[in-house]
Amino acid sequence: MDPLIAIAARSLSSGDALGALNYVALRDDAHALALRGIAMAQLGDLARARALLRSAARAFGPAQPLARARCIVAEAEVALAARDLRPADPSFEAASATLDACGDRLNAVHARCLDARRLLLMGRPDDAERALGHAPPAPLPMALRASRALLTAGIAVRRLDAAAARDALDDAAQAARKSGIVSLVVEVERAALALAAPVARLIERDRSTPVTLEQVQALSSPGRLIVDACRYAVREANTSIALATRPVLFALARMLGEAWPEEVPRETLIAGAFRARHIDESHRVRLRVEIGRLRALTRPIADVTATKRGFALMLARAHEVVVLARPLEERHGAVLALLADGQAWSSSALAVALGVGQRSVQRALDALATEDKVQALGDGRARRWMTPPVIGFATTLLLPTAWSNE
Repeated sequence: MDPLIAIAARSLSSGDALGALNYVALRDDAHALALRGIAMAQLGDLARARALLRSAARAFGPAQPLARARCIVAEAEVALAARDLRPADPSFEAASATLDACGDRLNAVHARCLDARRLLLMGRPDDAERALGHAPPAPLPMALRASRALLTAGIAVRRLDAAAARDALDDAAQAARKSGIVSLVVEVERAALALAAPVARLIERDRSTPVTLEQVQALSSPGRLIVDACRYAVREANTSIALATRPVLFALARMLGEAWPEEVPRETLIAGAFRARHIDESHRVRLRVEIGRLRALTRPIADVTATKRGFALMLARAHEVVVLARPLEERHGAVLALLADGQAWSSSALAVALGVGQRSVQRALDALATEDKVQALGDGRARRWMTPPVIGFATTLLLPTAWSNE
């Protein structure tokens, strides 16, 4: 290998992007293009990095399949950093297969980690775990081990398993320190701080208390019914009733849960669930229908009984009800929750993560921009949206799971 390329590669592996550019900044051969692309990615110029890596892959061509595959995987990593969550294209899958076939075990593991990270950002922890696969039998480099442990922690967080997340972060911290890469150490430390920060609010008897992930996990018990507004479900111990696609039913369940053991007047339920300004008999009929649907779904763990003024929640086995709410609740909160990671997102990436149409996301972003809650960078297809992280709350630990309830 060219001595300058080797020195630049060693500089990049230690996180010294500027040092690497000193050796390859003026070169246009395939190896130099690849290293320049990686260096630009480390410096934050993701658009330029993708262009350079794409040029490097073309320069290597079919004659050098292994080098070409590495460039394709590197470009996929830059795309993920730019929050491009579109499904992996056939070229990425072919590149991953090429890495395996050519015996490049480490980059093959890295490719699987990239796919798992994309799935995790989309709120699909089970698919992410399958993509990540089992730990390789041979030891991994410390940087790759730390990245893999961070992914494991992220999967545990989405499953509300605080203990497993903490263990994985401990492994990640140890590996990151041994790697000597400052940016990786900072990333692990940031994840550990987020794990210790409040992730939700516990609403109980007209009191709202911030709670950490560990406290959220401790809430699950046979004697407690949880109306979970972070994941749009009503659950008790091992029984969970998903209402992510039933926003009206969840709104009713939440109002009944917040008022428990008291009743909720019919007018309050109608105004809250149907957003009706002027209530007439048709709203009361609809309320009876929706209450009947809610009663049928929640029958294993609770009943909704009619009272003289409205309805009340009656528990089957539990002896108390709590409501778990997002740290900050407002219109378009799902979009803000994703943007709270401080990264630049495109409207198409937000639409993929939320599972809705891009036009719906664009309308939400326009509305948030008029309120100065988000800001746009760039124009046209290069436009990205950002917002400062929410101070004091780890909002990115709880991915939005239902757009229709905004």
